Amino acid sequence: MNTRKSNSPFIKMYKVSTLFIAIVLLSSCGASKYNFLTSSVVPAAEGKVKVKKDGNNNYKIDLNVLRLAEAKRLNPPREMYIVWMETEQNGRKNIGQLNTSSGLFSKTLKSSLKTVTPFKPTGFFISAEDDASIQYPGGQVVLRTAAN
Repeated sequence: MNTRKSNSPFIKMYKVSTLFIAIVLLSSCGASKYNFLTSSVVPAAEGKVKVKKDGNNNYKIDLNVLRLAEAKRLNPPREMYIVWMETEQNGRKNIGQLNTSSGLFSKTLKSSLKTVTPFKPTGFFISAEDDASIQYPGGQVVLRTAAN
């Protein structure tokens, strides 16, 4: 029996293309991205939020912001930044305090928050507050994602 492996460039390209498309589709499956709008309060700050549904029907949230001025430098000064999630059916939720640090070789301020929630998010905003345990935003909103 005479069997030959086909080594034609067309078949190799087809296999590589199919693999690439499958990887792209799988990596973007179920993920939502939100970008923060430019702020008049902290105009240098920019950030994004990635939301992905996990196997337990929860939503994994990965929020990152660059160049967000320290809350104590605002007018009026505040103690911290709190991240809020907006939902369709459950209102606004305090999902945590934003952690800020600067890199080892860079003075760029990097802020991040990673958390999991059972509520489906529709948007996010960050407010400057004096108390991390508050249930409703009371301070100044410094960043907000675009409306979906």
